[in-house]
Amino acid sequence: MPFRRKWSSLHRRVRLALYVNVLIAVVAFVDGWILLSNKRDAANSKLDVPGTVLVAAGLFSLVYGFSNAETHDWDSPATWGFLIAGGVLLTAFAWWQTRAAHPLLPLLPLRILLDRNRAASFMAVLISGAGMFGVFLFLTYYLQLVLGFSPTKTGVAFLPMVAALMVAAQISTTVLVPRIGPKAVIPLGFVVAAVGMAWLTGIGVGSDYATAVLPQLIVTGFGLGLVMPPAMQLATGGVAAEDAGVASATVNAMQQVGGSIGTALLNTLAASAATDYLAGKDPSDKLVQAQTTMESYTTAFWWSAGFFAAGALIAFLLYRRGVPEQDPEAAPVVHM
Repeated sequence: MPFRRKWSSLHRRVRLALYVNVLIAVVAFVDGWILLSNKRDAANSKLDVPGTVLVAAGLFSLVYGFSNAETHDWDSPATWGFLIAGGVLLTAFAWWQTRAAHPLLPLLPLRILLDRNRAASFMAVLISGAGMFGVFLFLTYYLQLVLGFSPTKTGVAFLPMVAALMVAAQISTTVLVPRIGPKAVIPLGFVVAAVGMAWLTGIGVGSDYATAVLPQLIVTGFGLGLVMPPAMQLATGGVAAEDAGVASATVNAMQQVGGSIGTALLNTLAASAATDYLAGKDPSDKLVQAQTTMESYTTAFWWSAGFFAAGALIAFLLYRRGVPEQDPEAAPVVHM
């Protein structure tokens, strides 16, 4: 049907665009091979290969399981089997990190997670990464397939959101968090982002960008600006110098994992919503096709709003009250 063909066509273009990353990876590999020195650290530590295998396999299983739900349904062993396997493998990874000893260097020393503010920040980055793809991925579909925007115009359409995020980032990291602490600021940011995403579900086939998309993007961007920069700052702040690299890598991993899971899960939920809406209707009817498309988009937006609402609750429960203390002996923090 035309709806499926348009969706598949955009998916193919997105996949082809991602091949650009292969060239970037090759350049980075060559530069690293040439420029990085081949020296061991003073403790002569070795890579935690078992931990690397466990966490990589666990995350792959989770993402693959969520992706399979679109084609195999939630009750299929290809879906829940991979999800269960992912949970088991990640549990085994956590157990192994408590057992890895010299000369192995644990991939994620659990002492990194013992600070409540840092653990809360990792969760905030994970959830915001998952929810953000409800904005970027499905709003891109809407702008191009429904409103007829070109790829360049679509990119420009997101700039107000980026501007709002940058303004909120400065306010949150330099004014709000240093004065009142993250327990109020980051949950508030999640709430604002959730409101923006819920507001965005009002879009329709004949909606106008200036009235039905732009204000919602600005609200969502401002909310995310209250969440992501301070969460990233707190996740890497206060760690010992030897743990600074691990903390920074964990933040990046959380954002990438959140984005991967969010993409797989939201795609599955959107496709399921479209299929459910089509049940008993004429798929060749153009109005039905248009409404099916909108049903899939708004479902993804509602779930993104739900992610942000859950993030607000989790952040409120996990973050400590008050302004974070600064350890003069900790590794320096790069302010965003």
